[in-house]
Amino acid sequence: MMRADARRNRERILMTALELFTERGPGVSMEEIAQTAGLGVGTLYRHFPDRRAMVEELAEITLEGLRTHIRGRLEERPETYWALLLDVMNYCAWQPLTLIASLAGSAAVPPSCAKLWDEVGELLAEIAGRAQQEGSMRRDLTPEQAVGVLYATVCRPASRFDGPLTTVVLDGLRATAHQEPQPPTGRKP
Repeated sequence: MMRADARRNRERILMTALELFTERGPGVSMEEIAQTAGLGVGTLYRHFPDRRAMVEELAEITLEGLRTHIRGRLEERPETYWALLLDVMNYCAWQPLTLIASLAGSAAVPPSCAKLWDEVGELLAEIAGRAQQEGSMRRDLTPEQAVGVLYATVCRPASRFDGPLTTVVLDGLRATAHQEPQPPTGRKP
């Protein structure tokens, strides 16, 4: 069993790392995390023998939180699935998904993280499919393709829900009413 002060230090390290990775991406150093947490580097390394150990724990915490958030929102029966998708995208913008995506791209992903990543993807595909059924999301992509586009949007450093890239992607995924082509106005050639 971990002493209370050691548990607090571990939590402080994880919360600091979460904030720094979310704000600046995966390039944050272990020394910077320790300094920002107000702890020595030796304390950090007593809790996490290397960067990968910390990243794996952060990934698991983040993905569990995301899965819980999505499941909770699905149980609430959203007004529209498009609104739910926007809510999830906003939540994702505050998570270190760039870091998790870099872990997912490596050869030795812990099984627990791989399982959580898959579950989150399935939940997002369910939301996308329901948004397509209600007519709020374009239907020329499969739900899995839409999830891939969404991942590319939020799994990057400094991703923001109100940022221009996110806005353009969401505008592109949203269904629009089909408009008949209008004849050109002006003079005949």
